[in-house]
Amino acid sequence: MPTPPPHRRRLGRALAFGLVLATTAVATNTPVSAGPPRPTTPDLGPHVTIFDPSMPVSRIQAVLDAAHAAQVDNEMGTTRHAYLFRPGRYGTDEQPLQIKVGYYTEISGLGASPTDVVINGKIEAYNRCLTEGGTGNCIALVNFWRTLSNLSLHVNAAGQDDCRATANFWAVSQAVSMRRLDISGGGLSLMDYCTNGPQYASGGFIADSRLPATTNGSQQQWLTRDSEVESWSNGVWNQVFSGVVGAPDDAGFPDPPYTTLDRTPVSREKPYLFVDAKGKYQVRVPAARRDTRGITWANGLTPGRSIPIGDFFVARPSDPVQVINAQLARGKHLLLTPGVYDVARSIEVRRPDTIVLGIGHATLTAVNGSVPLDIAGVPGVVVAGVTIDAGLKESPVLLRVGRKSGPDRGTPKNPTTLSDVYFRVGGPHIGKTDTALEVNSDHVLIDHTWVWRGDHGVEGFTEGVNGDTDRWRTNTGRYGVIVNGDHVTATGLFVEHFQRYNTVWNGEHGTTILYQNELPYDPPTQADWHNGKTNGWAGYKVGDRVRQHTLHGGGVYVFNQNNPSIRTENGFEVPVRPGIRLRHIMTVNLSAGTIDHVVNGVGEAADMTRVGAPVYLKQYP
Repeated sequence: MPTPPPHRRRLGRALAFGLVLATTAVATNTPVSAGPPRPTTPDLGPHVTIFDPSMPVSRIQAVLDAAHAAQVDNEMGTTRHAYLFRPGRYGTDEQPLQIKVGYYTEISGLGASPTDVVINGKIEAYNRCLTEGGTGNCIALVNFWRTLSNLSLHVNAAGQDDCRATANFWAVSQAVSMRRLDISGGGLSLMDYCTNGPQYASGGFIADSRLPATTNGSQQQWLTRDSEVESWSNGVWNQVFSGVVGAPDDAGFPDPPYTTLDRTPVSREKPYLFVDAKGKYQVRVPAARRDTRGITWANGLTPGRSIPIGDFFVARPSDPVQVINAQLARGKHLLLTPGVYDVARSIEVRRPDTIVLGIGHATLTAVNGSVPLDIAGVPGVVVAGVTIDAGLKESPVLLRVGRKSGPDRGTPKNPTTLSDVYFRVGGPHIGKTDTALEVNSDHVLIDHTWVWRGDHGVEGFTEGVNGDTDRWRTNTGRYGVIVNGDHVTATGLFVEHFQRYNTVWNGEHGTTILYQNELPYDPPTQADWHNGKTNGWAGYKVGDRVRQHTLHGGGVYVFNQNNPSIRTENGFEVPVRPGIRLRHIMTVNLSAGTIDHVVNGVGEAADMTRVGAPVYLKQYP
């Protein structure tokens, strides 16, 4: 096992390359085939490429190789792209299609079932090498923002070297999802042990997938939900399984560090674009379910409803918010095509059952202190595949679900759902917000989110005149997630680096399945990291009045790189009541600073004497 890196490495200026597909004579947003575009193909804008199985593998390979070359280092860039595959088979035994996936890239099938699109080859993410031309500094800790979904992968390593031939590699960290996959023919490795040996990764999320033998390896935390797995090996800190057929037993926790739930209490799979039997494009919206286990597509079409693409307003970054809101008010759903949208006034979702679906990591950026996305307290809204960035002027919140006062019509049968919704406060530019995500409605499902106050970014972001002190004062985010609604469930809650409580849970009957948190790296002094008479702010706070709350598998990490003498009293703070249950929680020191206790004064200190060695509690109280 390699030595844990002391922190997520800070980077210099990200390389920004425009993706010029004209060099491959391929038109975007059209089927890549010898004939003209099919008349039913919707206009999804210039940053969506749709492949057809009639195209030669060599041409598809060339397009995707160019995309990866442009995006492999483009961590803080603005290019977004989706590569979609019409139903059919791609690649052969002799000529496999081998895809490498870079930043802000979505690879998805357009079948009604994952088995409708078959890739004979590989779809991979490797360690990213940060030294020019060398492999001395290759890591997976910054492999963010990419999507893989709704297809079958028959692993074929023909032409690769002996190490690469051993598995399909998916070495990623936060804001990366794998959904609706059927992988066969070879193993899956969630670490890259071929590029400069094994390196730590900080992912990740899989849902609704059928998996082969899977090597978790150096992944620090991972959630696998409602899937099937042949076998699972290894893991670093928190490895959580919920509703997974074949999941490992967790009786030995923390050795190995597995947390297993037989069933997921509340789930809803992410909506997906598909082509029906008549060649028409639709969006499938899976139904909400309870006490789930295994995949949704084993016996045919995933339960839910299909919405014709014509019922969506297909937006581009140039569309004014007034136009988007007018379309939503008319009853249209919203499909956000790839790109960066400057949002100076809220996109307002007021109607029940509205779908907001982003493809290709569509990004909403707050302008002039706006709230980019504001959802009313109505049932059944689904927001999926959207990234929301703070802007230069402070926003009160980046995404709000319901209001603190006012009507709320949330229902357990049809929860408002956020799937693969990501937040950034800083990174590509300075950002400011009081709170990133605020949930005021009851019966809300948060299914995989990364809420991130940036610890690194473009040149000048982390290094001002006074180094990290400047970032603490200028790149500001007080709270990551505040939950005020009752009966809110989070499956895959990743929240990092906020300046007060990273997560505050005030609602009753809340449930979190996998919580991952890093405290902020950059408080200049203890006085800057002080909550009344208490040193620091817990990474996860359950409100003092709450009587019912459950957490399965949680970790809070400390790396006070700006001032290693800083202390945090508790990783978790919760009321001591019979209805409050924390299961399999831990703190860990990443080489600077101290967390004195795991929860409420209980648990040993995660200090400089045990760098990289977690302090575990099987349950509290």
